[in-house]
Amino acid sequence: MRITGITTQVIEIDAAPRFGSKPIPQNRPVKWHYPLVILHTSSGIDGYSMGYGPHGDGKAMAEILRNTYLPHLLNRNPLETERLWQELRTLGRHLYNLRDTLLGVVDVACWDIRGKALGCSISELLGVYRSKIKTYATGRVYLPTPEEVYEEAKMVKEGGSHAYKLQLWQGPKLDIPRFYAAREAVGEVFPLMQDAAGGYSYTEALEVGKVLDNLQYKWFEEPIPDRQIDLLRRLDGELSIPLLVGETVSLVELPNYFREPTFGLIRGDVLIKGGITGLQKAFSIAEVYGSNLEIHTAGTPLLDVANLHVASANRNCEFVELHHPIFRFGLRGNPLDSDSEGYLQVPLKPGLGVELDWDWLENHTIEKITIKG
Repeated sequence: MRITGITTQVIEIDAAPRFGSKPIPQNRPVKWHYPLVILHTSSGIDGYSMGYGPHGDGKAMAEILRNTYLPHLLNRNPLETERLWQELRTLGRHLYNLRDTLLGVVDVACWDIRGKALGCSISELLGVYRSKIKTYATGRVYLPTPEEVYEEAKMVKEGGSHAYKLQLWQGPKLDIPRFYAAREAVGEVFPLMQDAAGGYSYTEALEVGKVLDNLQYKWFEEPIPDRQIDLLRRLDGELSIPLLVGETVSLVELPNYFREPTFGLIRGDVLIKGGITGLQKAFSIAEVYGSNLEIHTAGTPLLDVANLHVASANRNCEFVELHHPIFRFGLRGNPLDSDSEGYLQVPLKPGLGVELDWDWLENHTIEKITIKG
């Protein structure tokens, strides 16, 4: 089997639902563009994947995949996922401004082909540990008031999710009342988390972390930027709440977080860690050091299905994140919707194991280009 070409299909969706009743911020695109990627093979099996799209870079990613990555893929065997992953990672050495995300997109498509060719789901290829995994709900209301946090947290608990995560970064004065509101809404036992997206200074993170300690939150995610590792270790020593770190770093940077003292919770997904191949390696590193790797929503449906497959093949992961439903589009059967007990079921069919909703995708396509060698 050989890779014979690529189709990039740019999907456009309206950004407004992500912000609810609030206006779209002036610095954000009003339309999001997701590059749907289809790798074609000599056997007739196509492999699907998709890039991320909310930041105005979707069309550019499609262009780069066609012009920069395809020449390294044509006439290659897509079943040799490890060989291709290593070679494309080496290519990335010279693509300083792109990091590992497009490597991850291509790798997922190759694994989709591999599973289809062998008649196995990706989780079966990796080695199934479980067939379903717990979910937690990340806050959907953009920059909520304490009252909105209270109502959403209560709804999440009543809806069957196993935990609720806030995403707040406006500083202690505004954020701390929201933390109290969430705890009041769900009671003393229900798990809560906070994700600052690297938005606090060290002193702000310390102040917030002490409040989260008192409120018995489950983890404090990316309190300061991930690459401030010395400050993260200092903060970790000051707080009881576990820090969840490493979301924005590449696979090769990940070992820095396992030097003493080791962080107990690591973040990862197939987009930033270099695909299924890279995320599986990250899981193995974390397991060796006794750490959990908690899956981050990639914000693009095919990659989040890939995340689910990798999570199902590893023990050292408790949850898969469920973000705003705007990120779950273009698939039939709602494979990224949790069941009534708050679990995601791992697809069983070969490859990614999902069916694309081609009518929806075609209706939202603004550009479609196929190149074959």
